[in-house]
Amino acid sequence: RVPIQFGHTQIKQHSSIYNSQLDTAISTIAKNVHENGRAAVKPRFSRREFKQRTERTRARMDKAGIDVLFVTDPANMNYLTGYDGWSFYVHQMVALSLDDPEPVWIGRPMDGNGARVTTYLKEKNILDYPDNFVQSDRNHPMDRVAEIAKSRGWHRKRVGVEMEAYYFTAGAMEALRKNLPRTRFKDARHLVNWVRIVKSRKELEYMAEAARIAERMMRIGIQNIQPGTRQCDVAAEIWRTGVAGTRKFGGDYPSLPPMLPTGSGIAAPHLTWTDERFKRGEGTALELAGVRHRYHCPMARTVFLGQPPKKMRSAAKVVLEGLQAALDAMTPGTTAEEVEAAWRRVVSRHGITKESRIGYSTGLNYPPDWGEHTISLRPGDRTLLQENMTLHCVPAIAMEGWAI
Repeated sequence: RVPIQFGHTQIKQHSSIYNSQLDTAISTIAKNVHENGRAAVKPRFSRREFKQRTERTRARMDKAGIDVLFVTDPANMNYLTGYDGWSFYVHQMVALSLDDPEPVWIGRPMDGNGARVTTYLKEKNILDYPDNFVQSDRNHPMDRVAEIAKSRGWHRKRVGVEMEAYYFTAGAMEALRKNLPRTRFKDARHLVNWVRIVKSRKELEYMAEAARIAERMMRIGIQNIQPGTRQCDVAAEIWRTGVAGTRKFGGDYPSLPPMLPTGSGIAAPHLTWTDERFKRGEGTALELAGVRHRYHCPMARTVFLGQPPKKMRSAAKVVLEGLQAALDAMTPGTTAEEVEAAWRRVVSRHGITKESRIGYSTGLNYPPDWGEHTISLRPGDRTLLQENMTLHCVPAIAMEGWAI
């Protein structure tokens, strides 16, 4: 129990003490709950599925000459352990070794409680670094990671790091090299991402549920885009619908906010919204995603208030024809570039060119992106498509002042 009836001065004097006691108490409760098997969050996947994921990841590690993998992408951390928390603004990781049967979670002490709640890991495999290492100029969380690596003998092995992960900084790499000067580091960029691209039956269930949420979000967005309505009010309704989900299941926050470039900015696909009002005679390009347990299903549509210009109406027909050609080509055994080529053949007949890719793999993710950073539907990508892959096919055409 913590006394709460303090004077203002006493609170100032004692807050740090009681905060420390409170953190300790919460951590103790979380450990007890974890050890007694009373998880606060229902497991989203079976232990068997997590085992299959780690086995497939280890197979890729072995082929790449990696003995220990430091996973810092939160989507990959989630994929391997189930860890789910908005804690990726501080350093954290899951370490996976070829020799150890279970991954190790390493992060901020307070977030260790989240690991106890959301993962299947044993207590001994939930480790932390001192909280005064957070955003410190004197200490770095990777100093603690190096200590753990030495204690487990990882420093004598080949260690893979996700050099292209948004969340793995130059400072983190520098700290690891400083503390582990003789360790052989290898770039393991997107190693786990490639394991994730073929979805399990349960993952596809979540993707389908995310699709139902996306449909509701898009309907709400289209219905609310009216002359005189503020862009921010439409965005708010889309957000509300996405989080509320359906009567059967709720939604999650997306890795990207709803995109609503409108008016003269419609051809800039990654603009969000302002408090300006929608106007008759202007178009809006909507792109958003329904999310279920971090699994994203994106969708893109175009709205025009009034009679669209002839060039937009003509382009819409071409886009639909090209999109259908791409979807028809998207079968197991086809390469990613062959899907794009099917689209390109259609639009080129109408004198239209598009340099950017027309789609990419998507699924489990965290901000700032819902893409998996693996397959791209563009020339040169010879990845063979397989059953149960999930891709966002969005062959937009953007010209000066308008887009479809």
